[in-house]
Amino acid sequence: MKNFSGNVLFLDRSDINTDEIIPAKYLTEISKEALKPFLLEDLKLDGFEHPRDIQDKSVIITRANFGCGSSREHAPWALEVNGINMVIAENFARIFRQNIFNCGMIAAELPADTINRMFSSFSDVETSVQTDLKKNMFTISGNDKTEEIPFSISDFDRSLVEAGGWVGYADKHY
Repeated sequence: MKNFSGNVLFLDRSDINTDEIIPAKYLTEISKEALKPFLLEDLKLDGFEHPRDIQDKSVIITRANFGCGSSREHAPWALEVNGINMVIAENFARIFRQNIFNCGMIAAELPADTINRMFSSFSDVETSVQTDLKKNMFTISGNDKTEEIPFSISDFDRSLVEAGGWVGYADKHY
């Protein structure tokens, strides 16, 4: 099972699409590792500096409709190869969300007011998240503030995460 804890990258925008996550010109790459330097290369967001802001980040906290646009597995792969195994957002594009779980990663959906509170309390400071998958709880910490935030995922998605993704799940069950 992957690590779902670590330093947070805040992306304060809705509708970040798969072309911004990994530009289409890199879809001919044949390995996940080849995608690594291009994660979020085309993201236009005030204050975001590629690749500096991605370094040492393991969790993304963002707004609504993350992963919209073209359906492709390359977008979660680019996150995964960069060590980002969890994205927390108000909601996700349906296919992207399932691709995240198929890779054994977590796409955690939280209410808009919770996301707003996380941005207002933590986005301007170095922040980390500790994830307790058994308790369905995140502990977010930064600048002497700490907050516990419950989350939920379906039993099937939890099975995918625990198996390390769809391939591990299929090997175990079929």
